[in-house]
Amino acid sequence: MTTALGSPILAREKIMLRKIKTTVAIALCCTAAGAALTGCRGIAGADPNPSATGNSSIVWKACPAPPPGTKVDPRQKCGTLKVPLDYRHPGGRQITIAVSRVPAADPAKRRGVLLLNPGGPGGEGLNLPSAFGDMASKSVLAAYDRIGFDPRGVGHSSPVTCGFTAAESTPPYPYPAPDGSIAKNVSFARSAAARCAAESGGVLPFITTANTARDMDRIRKALGEKRVSYWGTSYGTYLGAAYSSLFPHRTDRIVLDSAIDPARIWYGVFQQQSEGIAVRFPDAARYAADHSDQVDFGNTPAAVTKTYRELAAQLDKRPASVPGTSTAMNGDMFRYVTTLLLFQDATLPPLAQVWRATADLAAGHATDQETGTLQQTLAMVSPSAATSPGVPGDNAIAAAYAVACDDVRWPGDINAYARNVAEDRKTYPLSAGSPANLWPCAFWHTAPVEHPVRISHHGRRNILILQNERDPAATLDSGRGMHKALGARSTLVTVDAGGHGVYGTQGPQACATKTADAFLVDGKIPAHDLHCPRP
Repeated sequence: MTTALGSPILAREKIMLRKIKTTVAIALCCTAAGAALTGCRGIAGADPNPSATGNSSIVWKACPAPPPGTKVDPRQKCGTLKVPLDYRHPGGRQITIAVSRVPAADPAKRRGVLLLNPGGPGGEGLNLPSAFGDMASKSVLAAYDRIGFDPRGVGHSSPVTCGFTAAESTPPYPYPAPDGSIAKNVSFARSAAARCAAESGGVLPFITTANTARDMDRIRKALGEKRVSYWGTSYGTYLGAAYSSLFPHRTDRIVLDSAIDPARIWYGVFQQQSEGIAVRFPDAARYAADHSDQVDFGNTPAAVTKTYRELAAQLDKRPASVPGTSTAMNGDMFRYVTTLLLFQDATLPPLAQVWRATADLAAGHATDQETGTLQQTLAMVSPSAATSPGVPGDNAIAAAYAVACDDVRWPGDINAYARNVAEDRKTYPLSAGSPANLWPCAFWHTAPVEHPVRISHHGRRNILILQNERDPAATLDSGRGMHKALGARSTLVTVDAGGHGVYGTQGPQACATKTADAFLVDGKIPAHDLHCPRP
């Protein structure tokens, strides 16, 4: 059956998929009841002697080759700086941090630098200044130098690896077996932890959120800035909150887009994704129902959901090979692709195409057009789609494991994971128990070198939180959790919308984008929390 839902993946959606791919990988994966946030802020405080504003010590030159298909602003330049691997021993081993910059569009209106982070953990950020140029308003682009960086252990910043194959990274989070067993997940987690230790064991304990925040302050100093503004999404909200807590006097204007709850680090962050998918999925089901003449999954959201679940269960039993690829569309890959395309309203039409194409593939009569749609989609979710040339293919997931496993200690009770998965499968069948499953963190070879950063309410009121109400990866409750942790320092802007990522998106999110622009450019922050309804 052919479809007429538009081109499979448009250019802007390709940018968004690359941006969110690693976020999905980390945000929907794991389990384990992480330790409470007890806080540790004593290793590296704010630099008491900042250099003069505007005098960068970074040597700017051409950037390394980006991931395939990534558009790079010709004005973007890159450089590096050295930072301590272990901030407890600043004179010891050093690692490299790769930094990028796109200068403010109007030097006369320049007011500072805007550090950017795409989420993850494990997401490359070196080319984010270019991508952010397609999202931000002209007034923001005129006012700020956009600063990107690959976080420590990621991309061109002394990348870590665990030696995983491509097959072990896609889907990059642990679905249990169709019958709910986690035996294979336990076996992989144990093996993965051992391989991570063998490949990068001397570095992994120091690939943490706290150390990345300290690196950010080294970037600030190298740029010659007394303060920095910041925009970060998903995991980047936790990183931004950590920086704002460790270095409150170095922050200017902070935007946290699609926030995670610091009180849930890390198990609760992942486990609540089941609720997020359940809340978001009806938007996709409603779209498919409204286009039932093309999708043919049912003419009501309930009927579409039933068809979807039946197809996923069928693929669990009989995976369908996708011609021209080495990948079979099994139930887990089908669920993973669905989750990825739930992240933006703009990708709901392509998602409907994928559903129809998969159903026809499983039935043995997919058209050439449908096969092409599936080939393109699978290419986008492969590890190489978001990885720069010369960087280990498993770098994103290896760095994600490092941060998740080294920020906090994970419990080692395997039976607890099994119970959590079983309960999650009953309560949230759409996600099949994967967010409640375990990670290699359960068998990690080293304990955290410090407690997680205590997200603090102490400091100026200069933090804006943007939150969709139906976010599949960062639920509304998680945004409220970040707001609670930051207290009076922050203002929460909620949006009657679905998807992961608020800023620069059309529809109800335009209200939040306008609010963020007024804050970043003019310093105007709402006096009270704000709600953006549907137009």
